[in-house]
Amino acid sequence: MYNLIEGSKNHSNIGGTNTDSWFLHLIQIHDSAFPTGSFAHSFGIETYIQEDILRDENDLTKFLDMYIRYNLASADAIFVKKAYYLAQQQDKASLIHIENICHGIKLSPETRKASAMMGRQFLHTVRSLNDNELIKLWYEKLKNKEIKGHYSIVYGIYAAIIGADVKMALEMFLYSSVTALVQNAVRAVPLGQMSGVKAVFTLLPVIQETARQVMTLNLDDLDNNSIALEIASMKHEFLHSRLFIS
Repeated sequence: MYNLIEGSKNHSNIGGTNTDSWFLHLIQIHDSAFPTGSFAHSFGIETYIQEDILRDENDLTKFLDMYIRYNLASADAIFVKKAYYLAQQQDKASLIHIENICHGIKLSPETRKASAMMGRQFLHTVRSLNDNELIKLWYEKLKNKEIKGHYSIVYGIYAAIIGADVKMALEMFLYSSVTALVQNAVRAVPLGQMSGVKAVFTLLPVIQETARQVMTLNLDDLDNNSIALEIASMKHEFLHSRLFIS
């Protein structure tokens, strides 16, 4: 276990150590084959598609740029970082506290449900791979309905447990959030596979920039800046036909 103090300017906890074990596993838990259920959620993007607002690669790139900068950066990414540090400190009470905040800041019922569904699926899977006591405790609390199991919290905890570098864990979280939506948009618009590839490639600098920004943020910076996206998520459950759960 690595000891990294929150607020330190040193964002790397891997100096002089062999990173292979956690690095490959970090890639594995973001692989599309790893069961989190992300393929079933659009987080409101399906509403934009059906309302003919998102029609092509350019629209998709603009949407995802907004999603990273004004949704993930001001909420879930901050939760990932905070959960990471609290897990290192074994501060279970504070982890439950931020889980409650995470649940409350998501205005749309479908968004809350999607976040919890992905988190529960992720927790069920990593529990079979790692017998860490904190993972066991989180699973028991989920089973006893003391927590909802939001994905950003579970992921932050697990990234700390496997000893991943916190900034890289953030970058991978942002990257996988984007690629999951791109894959879903390619199916729903529909778009060509190369349009999806180009959109992700264009957003790579945004992902890196956002991860650097989030490293400077804390719980006081939490905000919900994506009101239009929340409304789109609320409208989603009333769409005539739907490919995705959210």
